Amino acid sequence: MQENNNRNTIIFVVSAVLILIAYQFFVLDPAAKKRSAEAARQKAAAAEVQAASGVAAPSAPGAKPGPVVVSRQDAAAASARAPIATPALTGSVSLRGARIDDLFLNNYRVAVAKNSPPVELLRPEGAKHAFFAEFGWTGANLPGLPNAETVWQVVEGSTLAPGKPLVLRTSNGEGLTFTRKIEVDDKFMFTVTDTVANTGAGSVTLAPYASVQRQGVPADLGRNQIVHEGAIGWLGGELRQLKYAKWLKEGGLNVSSVGGWTGITDKYWLTALIPDQKEHIQSQYRVTKSLAADIYEANYVGRPHIIPAGKQVTEVTRLFAGAKTVPLLKEYETKLGVPHLDMAVDWGNFWFITRPMFMFLDFIFQKVGNFGIAILLLTVAVKLIFFPLANKSYESLTKMKKVQPQVEALRAKFKEDPAKQQQELMALYQREKINPLTGCLPMLVQIPVFYGLYKVLTVTIEMRHAPFFGWIQDLSAKDPLTIWNLFGLIPYNPANVPVIGAVLNSDLLHLGPMALLYGVTMYLSTAMNPPQPDPVQQKIFQFMPIMFTFIMAPFAVGLLIYWTWSNVLTILQQYVIMRRFKVDNPIDQIIAKVTGKPREVG
Repeated sequence: MQENNNRNTIIFVVSAVLILIAYQFFVLDPAAKKRSAEAARQKAAAAEVQAASGVAAPSAPGAKPGPVVVSRQDAAAASARAPIATPALTGSVSLRGARIDDLFLNNYRVAVAKNSPPVELLRPEGAKHAFFAEFGWTGANLPGLPNAETVWQVVEGSTLAPGKPLVLRTSNGEGLTFTRKIEVDDKFMFTVTDTVANTGAGSVTLAPYASVQRQGVPADLGRNQIVHEGAIGWLGGELRQLKYAKWLKEGGLNVSSVGGWTGITDKYWLTALIPDQKEHIQSQYRVTKSLAADIYEANYVGRPHIIPAGKQVTEVTRLFAGAKTVPLLKEYETKLGVPHLDMAVDWGNFWFITRPMFMFLDFIFQKVGNFGIAILLLTVAVKLIFFPLANKSYESLTKMKKVQPQVEALRAKFKEDPAKQQQELMALYQREKINPLTGCLPMLVQIPVFYGLYKVLTVTIEMRHAPFFGWIQDLSAKDPLTIWNLFGLIPYNPANVPVIGAVLNSDLLHLGPMALLYGVTMYLSTAMNPPQPDPVQQKIFQFMPIMFTFIMAPFAVGLLIYWTWSNVLTILQQYVIMRRFKVDNPIDQIIAKVTGKPREVG
């Protein structure tokens, strides 16, 4: 009796924890996100009113006025440009400041639709949420060093493309000539070679620097508690991470390093600076408060170079600007010697689960060409690994269900003597070789797999817009169909109707076909277990399939596919065992009701 209660308690606690986690992620976090977005909207509206009226807002301590915001098109047109055209990238280099500040990812779309525009990664200063990379030299008491306003001249090339570098040049009028050669491969890696020639009468000392800067954080970034977005880098021999909120609160971080890399990451995209791996650098993550938008910057300064008269010095910096595809990051690690670049993917604290799980899924995907099928095969593999444990557990549950009449008889017989009742129940379980505690083991071993797959579906770009079959065209997103539009059969979405939409847009009401199928399979799996002795627990377990249907509904549809298929395999395994032990089960009962003929057990 006590062991049975322990099993029930464990299952109840695990279920409660899952419910609390789901409530945090899908109720509290979205609510906080909406509040933050509304606050940002009000702040932007107030700034526009102040700009229109000509009245400046009071400056916060240390705050700077910030740039005037114009459209992206106008911001790009404010400078002469050299086009970028590669199989993976489209954009341009600004000749004012020689910045890489205009970049689109050709092979990634904003939405699943084929006519959806490409993902924008970088945008020029002056536009809202400007995001760019710049390079240069710093030195004391040296006039005319190139800065953001310097206009560079093109001396070689016209369009930056693989095998077609762009060479720019400028001078300070004091004997220093600056040449910048920009190269790009057919994917996402830029190589910036800066050369300073000293034609003056005396020596000069200069230090190279590089910077990635984001002016204001878009409302859809930095809100997801599961995914790291913000500052990132491998510096000083360890991974450095600062989410936007912490970055703003703490003001940044200074790190000395030899080589490594530093930058800013979104869920799927990375913009990272990579110095020479033998270079001693001083890296900094900092935030500059501005009335228009807080400016987030990841930069580094290299060791100073003494350049005698008549000599020159060259510095090479690389810039990764693109999608965080794991094989490509690993390729750059090997080819260029960049340490732990694949750690830009947020594998989480349980990386020892998430990384192998992704590697397995990607391996299967390379064989079958469909991540949905890969998830189904992953489920089968998990079931095979834990088959002996699960089989023993389901046998124990089946035996408990078979002896349920004897259990009820003992409870009735020794109703007034709990100690004797417990003694007789233990003797019964011992005779029948039943261990009540084994019943919860299949659920417990599923939890790390559930978390690992959830993380993989959330953070790996390979899962983004990955189709399965039919209506499922993005395994990383919610089921696109819901009961509110009859799974797409009616031409309008009731969730867009005022008042009604406020209710239906709730994640917990996002009931799609996969969520309902999951609920049915969970009901069947639960119904195969022996009934709980306590009436309250019986009601809780009867209600759990309904409750978890609503909880699981807004999860990534790939996760629902995994869990539903796992339930189906569990039901098949339980069904075979129950038939072997000649125990009634809900499937035979359903068949009997449909056919009108009772089915023999055995």
